[in-house]
Amino acid sequence: MSQSLDRALTLVGQLATGPKTLEELSGVIGVHKSTALRLLRTLEAHRFVQRDGVHHYRLGTALFDLAHRALEERDVRRCAEPALRELNSRLGYTVHLASYEDGEVIYIDKYDSTHPMRMYSRIGRRAPLHCTAVAKVLLSDLPETERRKVAAAIDYVPLTANTITDPQTYLAELAKVRERGYAVDNAEHEDFIHCIAAPVRGARGEVVAAVSMSVPKVLLDYDGLMGHLPDLLATARAASVECGWSPRP
Repeated sequence: MSQSLDRALTLVGQLATGPKTLEELSGVIGVHKSTALRLLRTLEAHRFVQRDGVHHYRLGTALFDLAHRALEERDVRRCAEPALRELNSRLGYTVHLASYEDGEVIYIDKYDSTHPMRMYSRIGRRAPLHCTAVAKVLLSDLPETERRKVAAAIDYVPLTANTITDPQTYLAELAKVRERGYAVDNAEHEDFIHCIAAPVRGARGEVVAAVSMSVPKVLLDYDGLMGHLPDLLATARAASVECGWSPRP
């Protein structure tokens, strides 16, 4: 591994948490300030970082450009867009699209609620594996051995009173999701929001993404949310068809 590249990427990762001073950044990578400054100047020349005032550095615009291009290259995002946009426009609730990569569930698209209360999620954010509906959908499609491996490695942080906190219960939940074809987050991630999710399938029938609809409980109770399950399943089906999936006769 290139030491300079490793240090540069570490600097970028640190700046993702907010602006930092040269002294703070040099301390993170354990080098003299002059060495850190050379790395920062190179990153600055390529617009990966930029100065924020006299003493601070922050992320540059090149990273946002690359992130946008990477998302645009995702065929599932483009294919699913019409169906997701229609669901969001018709019901007005927050709609997410998420994918599973390298052990993480990532939000790759979002359509904001048209109601006064909105979710402060964002594209590119990781979704907790043990307490979000999209993660349950995506992990339920993994082979059994991989499901068990992932479940055993999760840090089951209890975020609400409803959060699943052990691998056995989580695996049982994934089995239910796999059987019924949808997942529920019943105030497991945030106690004031609940969510339903369904799989988006590719040409071979594999789950390529998960689409979800999230609603604050003050706008819609649990029964009301479940009443929209047919809408969500129809959206997932339409998105799947656009992704190359052929429904069984």
